[in-house]
Amino acid sequence: MRQIRWYLHPILIFIFSVVALGLSLFLYIYWYVEVSTRLQGVARSFNLDPRQFLELDTWVVIVVLSILVAIILVGIFIIFAFNVKMQRLYQLQHNFINNFTHELKTPVTSIKLYLETFQKYELARPIQLKYIEYMLADVARLTDNINSILNLARLESKLYKLNPVRVDLVRTVEEFCRENSHLFQGCTINIHNPAGRAFYYPVDLPLFEMLLMNLLTNAIKYNDAREPTVDIIFTPHGRRLNISIKDNGLGLRRRERKKIFKKFYRVERTAQTKGEGSGLGLSFVDNIVRIHHGRIKAESDGPGQGTTVIITLDLAGEGSASPGPPPAEAREEP
Repeated sequence: MRQIRWYLHPILIFIFSVVALGLSLFLYIYWYVEVSTRLQGVARSFNLDPRQFLELDTWVVIVVLSILVAIILVGIFIIFAFNVKMQRLYQLQHNFINNFTHELKTPVTSIKLYLETFQKYELARPIQLKYIEYMLADVARLTDNINSILNLARLESKLYKLNPVRVDLVRTVEEFCRENSHLFQGCTINIHNPAGRAFYYPVDLPLFEMLLMNLLTNAIKYNDAREPTVDIIFTPHGRRLNISIKDNGLGLRRRERKKIFKKFYRVERTAQTKGEGSGLGLSFVDNIVRIHHGRIKAESDGPGQGTTVIITLDLAGEGSASPGPPPAEAREEP
């Protein structure tokens, strides 16, 4: 991309325009006051009524003009801020296209190489099985990337029809971790419920499981510890429930804590990062939390200090204070 010369930079032009507009307004008022003062002196010298020269309407015009200039300044600032935001979004989208093209091209190239090997050579059965395993892993990688795009598009377009089921969140997370333990081999996942009671909340189970899968996968991917560890902690605060997913991974810089939930944003790569991300996973998680009327944030003490993702749900009216089970129809699996 052709580099813009410094004196043509949009920010510099914006600052110059605002200063010029503000200065013109100041000089207009300053010169008018100076002229008015001189006219008053002239009027007194000739014993004339100053109101013949300085009508009140003139000051009204000045006030109106000042308000209009202020509105123009605000409009310019809004347009500038919107333009900067669009440029950043364009840059993120451009980076995403480049990175995601690599994410799609790499497994396709790998599968093609293995298939050409099968075509050209007679391979022993153990080697065939090994290559087939590699190809299946590449297919799974492609499928995950494509599903991330499709699912995020469905959520953002409001086409996804929620099917909420009132479940015990603690038990749901425990069952998910137990049923998918083969996907998290080598990682220790601990679930803590200090309150010792159930927390019922209506969730769309497929979406909630995608949320857990994304968060746990990230906790393992961005982790250079000998034994990756994830602690899932349920902490009630009055009518609210915090679900904290805390890992001992690579951590986050301060400026990355809010950005990681933006579409296309990817944390800077390190030598320890296991694989690459598409920049859509946490944006997808953020959308899932929002449509469940919750909030999400990330905390970290810095690089190498691990990351804690906190999901806050409002349990008001959900019967969370009662340890008893929900109605029988609510416990039925979809």
